[in-house]
Amino acid sequence: MEIAIAAVVAVVVTALIAIPVSAKVSVNKYKADEERKLGSADEKARNIIDEALKTAEAKKRESLLEVKEETLKAKSELDKEIKERRNEISRQERRIQQKEENIDKKTEAIERKETSLAAREDNLAKQREEVAKLNEQRIKELERISGLTSEQAKEYLLKAVEDDVKHETAVMIKELETRAKDEADKKAKEYVVNAIQRCAADHVSETTISVVQLPSDEMKGRIIGREGRNIRTLETMTGVELIIDDTPEAVVLSAFDPVRREIARIALEKLIVDGRIHPARIEEMVEKAKKEVETMMKEEGEATLLEVGVHGIHPELVKLLGRMKFRTSYGQNALKHSIEVAHLSGLLASELGLDVRLAKRAGLLHDIGKAVDHEMEGSHIQLGAELCRKYKENATVINAVESHHGDVEPTSLIACIVQAADTISAARPGARRETLETYTTRLTQLEEITNSFKGVDKAFAIQAGREVRVMVVPEQVTDSDMVLMARNIANKIEAEMSYPGQIKVSMIRESRVTDFAK
Repeated sequence: MEIAIAAVVAVVVTALIAIPVSAKVSVNKYKADEERKLGSADEKARNIIDEALKTAEAKKRESLLEVKEETLKAKSELDKEIKERRNEISRQERRIQQKEENIDKKTEAIERKETSLAAREDNLAKQREEVAKLNEQRIKELERISGLTSEQAKEYLLKAVEDDVKHETAVMIKELETRAKDEADKKAKEYVVNAIQRCAADHVSETTISVVQLPSDEMKGRIIGREGRNIRTLETMTGVELIIDDTPEAVVLSAFDPVRREIARIALEKLIVDGRIHPARIEEMVEKAKKEVETMMKEEGEATLLEVGVHGIHPELVKLLGRMKFRTSYGQNALKHSIEVAHLSGLLASELGLDVRLAKRAGLLHDIGKAVDHEMEGSHIQLGAELCRKYKENATVINAVESHHGDVEPTSLIACIVQAADTISAARPGARRETLETYTTRLTQLEEITNSFKGVDKAFAIQAGREVRVMVVPEQVTDSDMVLMARNIANKIEAEMSYPGQIKVSMIRESRVTDFAK
């Protein structure tokens, strides 16, 4: 057993000694192989580097050749461009030189003309002096022959000529006016009467108040609310004054803006029907009423277009037309007035053989500025013309809007028709109302203007200011003078007064002699 163990130990020791020796021999062999491989790799690397250097040198030579070719090409193009520019500069210099020569020639011609003009002026001055001397001699000779001075003779001649011209002018004016009136009145009356007979429009005198009926007087207390909070809220939201007085079962809404008054009326009626009246509910109902009025204005504008037979108007103008339902002028509803003017314009245009649709369009839009004149600065004529331009209306329509009160000269017969239709609609009895103060002021101003003329004895405004009757002093005013005086009075009335329709000026001159038989 011990011998076996010793043998095993001897084998293991021998193995352990043999392993390092064999490992060392293997390592030496591996190193020799690696050295041979490295030597061959270095040689390949040197070959590759040599090839790369050769290739780079060839590329470098090619690049240099390309750069040289591009440089030569750019140089040739630059030389060509420089040559062309030099040629252009040469041509410009020649043109400039020619222009300078022409300018020099013109300057010389102008100098020659100035010299000749100066000589002519000198000659004219001498001739004027000679003419003045001859004129003085002629005047002196005439004064010596006539025995009158030049001022006396001039005054005598002017007086004689003035009298002749005044008489002839008066006769001519009277004849022309008579002839024109005979011809124009016949046609005008025929056209206007036919148009008025065929046109029927309703007119209701508008006021600045609306009345809301209540189911009972108890509702007044609910509208006022605790400590007046409901009525204050309603007035604040609508801008309308609520008048709650002793009138049984009624509340009065007062405001100059008809739109706000209508919103307040609708809102109050809704609150009365609903029964719940408090600030929050009032705000809700006012908002609903505003939307309802806006819808009403749009529908009213569309209904107006359908009634008149006009189409293709911008939607914003349609809304403004509907807004005119709540606008009045001297108590006359602006929308009803515009509808009537549109119908009258169309009828007059058909009588004259003009474009009926365009005439109706112009008549309908002639007062469109009144829809916004409470909100924007400017007259309704200026605002209406701006709105029509903004929404691309026809130039004839714009001119009709601008000229329907005579602010601008009409450029078409349609504009004249609209002007006449507007006057007919506004001036006819019952269409408009005036306050007593405005009426009396207008009559007083009319008489004052007439009495300011020399030779007027008395003046009376009659027929509600449609006519002024003038009594003249017969010793100071002749029959011929009356024609010119009537024209001058009419012109002054047109310049200084504002009035609907027209005013007739009637002149009366009479001589009376009274005696008594005893």
